[in-house]
Amino acid sequence: MHQARFATAAMGTRFELVLFSEEPAQHRAAAEAAIEEIEAAHRRYTRFASDSLVSHINRTAAHTPVRLDADTFAMFEDALRVELDSCGAFSITTTTPLPLPWPRPGFVLNPEDRSVTLLHDEAKIDLGAIAKGHALDLAAALLREHGVTCALLHGGTSSVVAIGAPPGEDGWRIALGPESGAPTITLRDAALGVSATTERPHIVDPRTGAPAPPNRRAAVIGPSARLADAWATALVVLGERPPALGPEWMTFIDDLGGAHAESARESHAGAEVLAHAEMRRSRSALPGRAASFVSSSTPRPGRHP
Repeated sequence: MHQARFATAAMGTRFELVLFSEEPAQHRAAAEAAIEEIEAAHRRYTRFASDSLVSHINRTAAHTPVRLDADTFAMFEDALRVELDSCGAFSITTTTPLPLPWPRPGFVLNPEDRSVTLLHDEAKIDLGAIAKGHALDLAAALLREHGVTCALLHGGTSSVVAIGAPPGEDGWRIALGPESGAPTITLRDAALGVSATTERPHIVDPRTGAPAPPNRRAAVIGPSARLADAWATALVVLGERPPALGPEWMTFIDDLGGAHAESARESHAGAEVLAHAEMRRSRSALPGRAASFVSSSTPRPGRHP
């Protein structure tokens, strides 16, 4: 079976794709289209380009509703759902100088015309905690439409989508952290989001504006990369699995200082997800960032040929 590797820089990180195929020419075209989809998502959702969709929303949506394409509207719906279900531990709305008290809807969606309206002049949209997963969902859907049955996509190693499994393997083995003995999973036909804080957390609790607790890691496995990313961020803030997270999701939360660990199986994940993802402590995990690919049969993605 032919193996191909592709990569691009987007959303402040490196996106990579590993693909196994018996039809290399056809699937190479699909992989290149998937990379282009990721790059297009970067152009739409970056806050740092004046001509991006997010910049347009932040300039005008407090006064005039901004219409969204169907995929972007679905992402905003998911973001709002996670915000409500996590009681505000996740939000794509930022405010200056202080956060609005919870509950504080920063925007409203109109499904009739697929538009978004910001409810406060000081409210701004920041998709940094969900856009990588969204881009991977779009790219993975495109690959599946083109008949790809064996591929791994990731953005910055912390957002991952697995399609099928490498030849001769049950799934794609992934380490959740750089440390020796980091938890590993075997991922197949599922998405993974990993979020972590260090001694100086970069994640902020949207309800207070204060940093999230330090030295905490959360991993979420389920059917959607964008939702996995959003929930991983929320779980770092919350420190526990909320009741609203359904049985189709698997979670893992641990204190990087070793004081607490909530395993996926203790989180009562649904049988369907458990069939695709196995979590265990591993002494063989290789150093990496939030997530690192460790299967001996899984090559590290390289640069676009």
